[in-house]
Amino acid sequence: MRKLSWDEIDRPSPEDVHDLPKHPIRLVVHNIRSIHNVGSIFRTSDAARIEHVHLTGFTGTPEHKDLHKTALGAQDSMSWSKHEAPRPVLRELRDRGYTIAVLEQTNESIPPPQASPEAFPLCLVVGNEVRGVDDNIVEVADLAFELPQYGAKISMNVGVAYGIAVYDLVRRARSLFGPPGEDGCTTS
Repeated sequence: MRKLSWDEIDRPSPEDVHDLPKHPIRLVVHNIRSIHNVGSIFRTSDAARIEHVHLTGFTGTPEHKDLHKTALGAQDSMSWSKHEAPRPVLRELRDRGYTIAVLEQTNESIPPPQASPEAFPLCLVVGNEVRGVDDNIVEVADLAFELPQYGAKISMNVGVAYGIAVYDLVRRARSLFGPPGEDGCTTS
């Protein structure tokens, strides 16, 4: 075994990524205080090739130079938008056929790999590092995902939790529908 060189790793350019079909997942990032977490979320979103990142509340945007330290250019390949409040975004996405899901511990949470086919297209909401997803967002969600945890802590870093969840959701979508663009399951 040997590590691949940068030249051997075949990846599309940031410009080409915009035109590629996406997995039927959007993300709402609400009130994330650490710009480094936001940058990490952008980088993971690019890797998972999701449709769009909606930044809401006081979440920082790619204009912040410190985001670039963790995003490493993903801010240029990801489609994103900034909104003051999340609920109007969620209403619009629900009207467009998206299932609204929160990544949060609730009395009805399920692991992401158990998402039903009807859950796609999906809008995943992640929340504040300390408080999690706001109660008023949880109340309007269709679904809640929770990651199993086996240690003493009751939560994970938001960027790490999002990475685990989005990859579980991408694997689930691909197992149900195949790669994006093959059957028209993308919605962007």
